[in-house]
Amino acid sequence: MPLHPLTLILRRELRSLGLREGEAVLVAVSGGPDSLALLHLLAELRPLFPLRISAACIDHGLRPLETPAEWALVQENCARLGLPCLRKTVDVRTEAAQRKISLEHAARDLRYQALEEAQREQDAQWLALAHTADDQAEELLLKLLRGSGRRALAGMRRRTGNRIRPLLGLRKQDLLDYLVAKGQAFCVDSSNQNTDILRNRIRLRLLPLLEREYDPGIRAALLKTADNLAVDEDFLEAQQESAWKALVQRSGEEPAPVWRLDLPGFCRLHPALQRRLLERLLYTAQGKASYEHILALVRLAGPGDNGRELHLHRGLRVLRQREALVFAFPWGRVPCRCSGKQGGC
Repeated sequence: MPLHPLTLILRRELRSLGLREGEAVLVAVSGGPDSLALLHLLAELRPLFPLRISAACIDHGLRPLETPAEWALVQENCARLGLPCLRKTVDVRTEAAQRKISLEHAARDLRYQALEEAQREQDAQWLALAHTADDQAEELLLKLLRGSGRRALAGMRRRTGNRIRPLLGLRKQDLLDYLVAKGQAFCVDSSNQNTDILRNRIRLRLLPLLEREYDPGIRAALLKTADNLAVDEDFLEAQQESAWKALVQRSGEEPAPVWRLDLPGFCRLHPALQRRLLERLLYTAQGKASYEHILALVRLAGPGDNGRELHLHRGLRVLRQREALVFAFPWGRVPCRCSGKQGGC
């Protein structure tokens, strides 16, 4: 029986992503059409590109009436294909409440944690995710509406470390057609119709509106934009890494580490690299980096008197010296008390 054309496309993509025959791949499978299609395509590909395939299904605890059927479908398909599968359960509501974040944010974080745990259990070199070109278009619009920077607007990457997205160049309709041709059933997640979620409103309302009234090719245009930005992002990331090694020095241990940013060298950088370097410093030091704080640091590094100081998140202080910006936690990682100095808590 001839292989489906999508299988051959997948083989080329896996090779370009750096996979080698015989390696182990854990596939995140929800029971929905995209992930089931990926599972079947990888299984079909084994005669030409043999891989050790396993599947993991994550139950977020949000749809108790639907998830048993999804897990049963995943088990049924894995048994038919001769593949091992496992299930992980996470408590999204508790995580969201404790961290004061959205259910969507908590679900994403816990899902990846559970998948990484499953990946270790299966001794898999790769984690395969079933994001498609349509997901990429939605992602770009979502980040654009949130005012994200170039890195986010570059969209999801085909490969991030050991995570791969081998379907990122394919449309969802291609995968649906593949499943229909196979007579393969799949589940539909009811939460995908919940328009209280911004991503769903983009998919169900905004993208159809843009296609209907502005540009029928808007999805392809968004994908080109993401691809162009991704190439630029790779270049800037390499430049930033070089600047980091040359200009940033760390000393001290937790809970009071200190980072020194060479000020003359920093001031010679292009503003784009300055912002990226400061963003990385803030993420490294305090776990978050706001646009306002980055701009405040740019101003601190500019002309002005030495001795000026910014008070930032979780007790982080940034002191302007003659030759350096010094990032430190002089009183530990504790919320600051505003003292009237430049900056804020």
